[in-house]
Amino acid sequence: MEPSRFDEVAFFRRLAQSGARALLIGRRALVLLGLPVLTADYDFWIAIDDIDTFNAVAGQFDLSPSLTPDDARRRGRYVLENDEHIDVLVARSVPDVTGTAIAFDDLWLRRRAIRVADVDVAIPAIDDLIATKQFAARPKDLEDISLLRLLKDEGRT
Repeated sequence: MEPSRFDEVAFFRRLAQSGARALLIGRRALVLLGLPVLTADYDFWIAIDDIDTFNAVAGQFDLSPSLTPDDARRRGRYVLENDEHIDVLVARSVPDVTGTAIAFDDLWLRRRAIRVADVDVAIPAIDDLIATKQFAARPKDLEDISLLRLLKDEGRT
């Protein structure tokens, strides 16, 4: 593995410039909201039609996809990695633990922007971010949901 040229702000900037519909989800989104969580990777949910654009941006940072675009669409997810790790969800909708379908297009319409340096990063609205945490509902996801609800109750969203 060769070290990548990954720079978070540069990646966010090029992603925004690309026009790809990509939502930062997972704990990295919580970090941008100012919540006290740790994470070493990135999680994105992208529009199924924007996989090539998203991969082109990642390629500028020496990140390689684990699957071809067609295989990723069939599986609904893939990974971009080198010395950084980006989990990519690429599905029109994903069921939560109750079986309720959460649709990318709905989350995209309600997205919000978080300013990082000189670029806006798209994340789901708080309620939608909570919904994405219910895809697997692991113990850490349940902790994150509690933090997101506190943030929402405090009106800091």
